[in-house]
Amino acid sequence: LECDLARNLVGQPLVRQQVMKGVREFLKNRNPVKPLVMSFHGSTGTGKTFVTSMLVRYLFQGGLQSPYVHQFSPIVHFPHAEQIEQYKESLKRWIQGNLTNCGRSAFLFEEMDKMHPGLIDVIIPFLGPSWVVYGTNYRKAIFIFISNAGGEQINEMTLDLWRAHKDREEISLQDLEPAISKAVFENPQSGFWKSGIINNHLIDFVVPFLPLKRHHVKQCVISELVQQGLEVRPAVVQEVADSIPYFPEEEKIFSSTGCKTVASRISFFF
Repeated sequence: LECDLARNLVGQPLVRQQVMKGVREFLKNRNPVKPLVMSFHGSTGTGKTFVTSMLVRYLFQGGLQSPYVHQFSPIVHFPHAEQIEQYKESLKRWIQGNLTNCGRSAFLFEEMDKMHPGLIDVIIPFLGPSWVVYGTNYRKAIFIFISNAGGEQINEMTLDLWRAHKDREEISLQDLEPAISKAVFENPQSGFWKSGIINNHLIDFVVPFLPLKRHHVKQCVISELVQQGLEVRPAVVQEVADSIPYFPEEEKIFSSTGCKTVASRISFFF
């Protein structure tokens, strides 16, 4: 996993460091006191879903298709605000049932920024160190929350630090954490708004995904060309990278969509 992250995850040293630290410590401990809870934050195309799928691929046979890996999307699973009480009940039952079936399960919550506030709090009993849930051994489970919330703040701070001549690779978690917390946990539109998960400090690792620069996008283009079995032509790499929008308007330093649209754009240049 560490080698794969180093080789294939473009421009995210903080992510590599945090994810490896979390996973290594957690798996080394035969009797963890609580499940591993990580929250991924960043704008579109910076690698949140990519890292999540890579992680479960190494931890579970069959990766995302494993019967012990469970994905939740607010748009698919919890679309109607008026049915929130019903959703709470079924989510709680679903997690409890799956943990009874296998304590070493993974639960992935996508688009937390679109989750109905209050809904996620029903899983609090499964996240903490002191609760016993109906005799279930839930402490070996992994929970990952994925969110675009905080992405704007991460982008702004990265840009401010760039303007202050601080290299992107020098950015630390301490630089970003306060801004992420404010954006994610104090936003009434966020699934974590006033959440007990936050108040009880149940998230072990807040993982920020930084915006990607042009040379990172080029790396994504090269990887995609190789993956599609196409010839890596420098002119094509340049053209694809140039076709992507960058911000801020004047300097055009960071990709507005990360590497998200790279795969679909390649066909325009072949």
